[in-house]
Amino acid sequence: MAEAKEDIKYDEEFIFSPRGVKQFTCRWLPHNQGPKALIFICHGYAMECSISMRDTGIRLAKAGFAVYGIDYEGHGKSSGLQGYIPSFDGLVDDCSHYFMSICEKQEYKKKQRFLLGESMGGSAALLLHRKHPTYWHGAILVAPMCKIAANMRPHPMVISILDKLCKIIPTWRITPTQDIIDIAFKNPEKRKEVRGNPYCYKGRVRLNTARELFIVSLDIEKNLQQVSLPLLVVHGGDDIVTDPSVSKLLYESASSKDKTFKLYPGMWHALTSAEPPESIDLVFSDVLSWLGDRTVGSDEARLELERKTKHEEDPSSKLK
Repeated sequence: MAEAKEDIKYDEEFIFSPRGVKQFTCRWLPHNQGPKALIFICHGYAMECSISMRDTGIRLAKAGFAVYGIDYEGHGKSSGLQGYIPSFDGLVDDCSHYFMSICEKQEYKKKQRFLLGESMGGSAALLLHRKHPTYWHGAILVAPMCKIAANMRPHPMVISILDKLCKIIPTWRITPTQDIIDIAFKNPEKRKEVRGNPYCYKGRVRLNTARELFIVSLDIEKNLQQVSLPLLVVHGGDDIVTDPSVSKLLYESASSKDKTFKLYPGMWHALTSAEPPESIDLVFSDVLSWLGDRTVGSDEARLELERKTKHEEDPSSKLK
């Protein structure tokens, strides 16, 4: 499926991951011009790319970027039990394989590569960076899930029971949770859209999914100092889904020399899609400004790209 409008081209494609998972992918490309750089979207838990992330894709493509997204296994239009994450490592491997296959296309080999992760997608982006620390030119994390807040951390006994149950009934939907839609999306129309989107999972968190999210959050929390790429973290000040103070901790702990943290008072979790238009415009203005300062065009960005390209063309530095 291909569609061209508003100075952009939208396309969809199904692929098979190395694990044999049939996955939905989509892309928003600038129409009739080469992209400034590549941006790879990591969507949030229970969400998907083609509808939920459409506005993000359009805004970035209209600004001149090639934007690629993939629905994780068990999410959106990809295969798998809806809302079920059998392995977060597998999820990251799927993203890594697809994203890098795009980057290695001949026409893209000298383009800069950025990750954009929302909520749980922030965790995926950080693990993609950890997998290949020097491969990505930067990451934009929107209300990232990168630590379990102290008041949300389960009792050790609950964790022990969860581990045992996951071996018996991993897909069961018995994990008690608050209705995330009501507390994540400020705009009632956006809530209605998400509830009506058949590709968004709206049931209780499945047991093994809860376990995987808990494990990956603890892992990232212990390794925040390993984050070394250029980093923009944006977070709503009134977010009660992921903790803004944790994003600040990520900003403070990351070893990145180039890092920025933006806190938006009064905004909720879905600050790029469910706030008043002027608030969404503010967030994207900051995102595009950050990208503009780091894409080829500025001397510093050009020299950094040349350094990375030379490193990757060196046979001794090839990625495995």
